[in-house]
Amino acid sequence: MNLYQTLAADIEGQVARGVLLEGEKLPSVRQTSQHRSLSISTVLRAYSQLESRGIIESRPQSGYFVRARQASVPRPALPAPGQPLVLSSEVDVSRLVLSTLRTIRKEGAVPLGSPYPDPAPFPWPRISQYANAVARRAQHWSVMDDLPPGNPQLIRQIARRHLENGLAVDPAEIIVTVGATEAINLCLQAVARPGDTVAVESPTFYAMLHAIERMGMRALEIPTDPHSGISIEALRTALSQQPVAAVMVMPNFQNPLGFQMPDARKRELVALLAAHGIPAIENDVYNELYYGDSHPTSLKSYDNQGLVLHCSSFSKSLTANYRIGWALPGRYTAQVEKLKFLNTLTTPTLPQIAIADYLQHDGYDRHLRKVRKGYEERARMMAAAVLRFFPAGTRVSEPQGGYVLWVEMPPAVDAMKLYALALERKITVGPGHMFSARGSFPNFIRLNYSYPWARETEDALRMLGRLAAQLAGPAAG
Repeated sequence: MNLYQTLAADIEGQVARGVLLEGEKLPSVRQTSQHRSLSISTVLRAYSQLESRGIIESRPQSGYFVRARQASVPRPALPAPGQPLVLSSEVDVSRLVLSTLRTIRKEGAVPLGSPYPDPAPFPWPRISQYANAVARRAQHWSVMDDLPPGNPQLIRQIARRHLENGLAVDPAEIIVTVGATEAINLCLQAVARPGDTVAVESPTFYAMLHAIERMGMRALEIPTDPHSGISIEALRTALSQQPVAAVMVMPNFQNPLGFQMPDARKRELVALLAAHGIPAIENDVYNELYYGDSHPTSLKSYDNQGLVLHCSSFSKSLTANYRIGWALPGRYTAQVEKLKFLNTLTTPTLPQIAIADYLQHDGYDRHLRKVRKGYEERARMMAAAVLRFFPAGTRVSEPQGGYVLWVEMPPAVDAMKLYALALERKITVGPGHMFSARGSFPNFIRLNYSYPWARETEDALRMLGRLAAQLAGPAAG
């Protein structure tokens, strides 16, 4: 690391260990320069980096202080014992989601509302080279060569990747799909029928709601803690009150909350569902984008009855150009494989082999380490900027992985109005209405921080803060 980065890391470590407390003043720039034998410019650069990440703050004519830790999104209140949960009889968020996704393509728009990661750091040129090589030797292939479950070479690489991350899987269980979206839809179709009730997190990723809507099912929204995940207590109550065909969850770096469900809670959830014989559809598309020291476990790790249908893809960690995903459907493997054949016949061969070649011969882990480091730093920078620019009372999530930030604004702020006002200024956001079938998050937005931090990003957040303050009214002041 450079000198300023070393100094910044040292100070951040002191804050983390409690050596420097919230609100405590740091040594002056001149004092630090003298004590560390560093130039004034080096110290200023280190302090500036810490300030941009929300760790310290400067006060005019006073110096630098450790920034007070802001409260995260509040833990949702759980229903009282015996109190029935509200059942959403109708799911209809697809129009809003489609409209929001279209705005992302608006020329010159700042893509804070995008659900997709910045493609710039992905090794697309290298994968394209593999694809071209595959195409040159694929003259005699036909669509029949890779009927479900998928290309054997890719299946072997997926199984190896799971093994490297601590999960031994049977390659015969892996079914390659057109992205994780198809995997989720196939798995849901395998375990539930139109009219059935499916329990989901609240807030939940809208792709889950899309799958439920598409199949004419009903969503049961379960309160979800921004740190520990879906409320197992509330889910247990729900299961005692009404039939539930399946549960759909994102235990790792959930979109939009960003939490990593603790291992003990994962075990408890799997055990609860096993006791009722209810399948769990696990969306684990962000599992490679962790900020900690080790790869997170999955619900699949604790499943010994084949009730966890694990879904993932390479779209969020390697390339979104080739929509390659897969499912590990447990006891439902034969049914999912049949549905895959009936729905789309096969997944295109060329991208399967190109990705398999990359996984076998190139530095996937090196690529991931670089991406994770960038996301973690930008998560802090965006959280700090939101708390600096948005009206008083704004709170943010504390992502443990992934690339999205969940923002709670004062109750008077209508996220849909903010969405419209921001779009007029070529700024996109993800309004909270997309993450609930019941419109439960009217004053929330989701922001994407995967793109490199730039002046345009900071200016956009400053503008969003001004617009939110206007919508909040005098009370926000």
